[in-house]
Amino acid sequence: MSAKLCSRWLHYFRHKPLRRFFQNPRRILWGYVRRGMTVLDIGCGTGFFSLAMARMAGPTGRVVGVDLKADVIESLKQRSARAALSERIDARVCSEGSLEIDDLEGRVDFALAYYVVHHAPNVPALMADVHRALKAGGMFLVVEPGHHASADECHATEAAAQEAGFAIVEHPKLTRDWAVMFVKN
Repeated sequence: MSAKLCSRWLHYFRHKPLRRFFQNPRRILWGYVRRGMTVLDIGCGTGFFSLAMARMAGPTGRVVGVDLKADVIESLKQRSARAALSERIDARVCSEGSLEIDDLEGRVDFALAYYVVHHAPNVPALMADVHRALKAGGMFLVVEPGHHASADECHATEAAAQEAGFAIVEHPKLTRDWAVMFVKN
């Protein structure tokens, strides 16, 4: 997944109100995450999007959050317990070579990779893992920081996704970021 990992203080900073102003999960994911869905949060960190998606998916929904760092997964578990969302969130440690989600094959409705793909050492493998996990017609939103990901990287991400079997649905408009919504064919 990531050769360049964010430090723990950065994960803490990302949960401050300023981030919520610029990257409001409900605003970004409105219309994509609905009650009862199974959702995959790739590179979930301490759960900025995972917690919001668990609320959006409701009591019958489920969020599977995966990250490389065991300490941030532990932090997500603690935060989900404090928010009374432990029953809805399955927090897992993945590896650089695999998302470790083979048990989810064909069961995920929606997947999110927010500021993650540019860290992945093997983007085609990441795309293949997500494609296997999604149901037919499942959606996959990739958001990359506009200040970091080059146009070439974004085009390479789209090409890898299409090679894995995804089709491009749209390019959602996000302030300062590049985003693309894929669907599993």
